[in-house]
Amino acid sequence: MYPEYLVAPMRQELVDAGFQELKSVEEVDAAIPSEGTVFVVVNSVCGCAAANARPAARFAVENGKKPSKLVTVFAGMEKEAVDKARQYMLPYPPSSPAMALFKDGKLVHMIERHMIEGRPAQMIADNLIAAFDEYC
Repeated sequence: MYPEYLVAPMRQELVDAGFQELKSVEEVDAAIPSEGTVFVVVNSVCGCAAANARPAARFAVENGKKPSKLVTVFAGMEKEAVDKARQYMLPYPPSSPAMALFKDGKLVHMIERHMIEGRPAQMIADNLIAAFDEYC
């Protein structure tokens, strides 16, 4: 677990973009399997989250078509909520950062850490926008 003062600005970056933080198993269970589209970002303190994942997520949700719900969990913080979100992302192994798009409770698009590291935020955003255009 990280000190809250350290992660607060990283959390706020997504909250300011319209994401709801999920901090409990109950919140995750209420959000992900719901009707419509849900975009989940597994946030992280790592450099690729700061340089690639969060900027890509923020840019992608400015797209004309976007998911009905934007939610985030923070790896290394609310362990139970993160673990529950990752259960919905199976069969993909746990990774952070990571991004998942669900439609009517089914996982339809996944971006794992290895697809984020070393790639420009715009490339990741374009991938997300294509998924939003298809599923939202």
